[in-house]
Amino acid sequence: MAHIFVFLSSDFYARHPISLYPEIEQKKNRPYIQVTTVIDGIKFAIPFRSNINHPHAFWTDKANRCGIDFSKAVVVESDDDIDQNLTPWIRQNEFDNLRGKEYRIQTGMRKYIKEYIKAKNNLNDKTNKLLCQKSTLQYYESYIEKIDTTV
Repeated sequence: MAHIFVFLSSDFYARHPISLYPEIEQKKNRPYIQVTTVIDGIKFAIPFRSNINHPHAFWTDKANRCGIDFSKAVVVESDDDIDQNLTPWIRQNEFDNLRGKEYRIQTGMRKYIKEYIKAKNNLNDKTNKLLCQKSTLQYYESYIEKIDTTV
């Protein structure tokens, strides 16, 4: 399956207002380009970001700390969550670093889900608590509990 680059729709953001979902990346003037991946039948949209300051990313330009940020992934619950009217464009060097990496991205997202679940089970640890507080997966626990993290 090839990467699919998308923007999330206004319908998605209307259902996920920043007041209730503060960890979901939202910029009205410059929306985040997302790359999609499917894990165990669940479609995730993972945003491209710059200045990523944690290891939970697939680096597309590590020198400049750019990549797709697993900690800010969202679940695409329906086709209406994707903006069909906008065509994303990404820098050639980042595209080149993603080409043929679908499996690695999917594996990285699955690994991040496993780390999130493990952290969630030990919130007394400050690092785990921070990981869970900053992750968008907190909004999608009913989805991620269905994912096989043993693979």
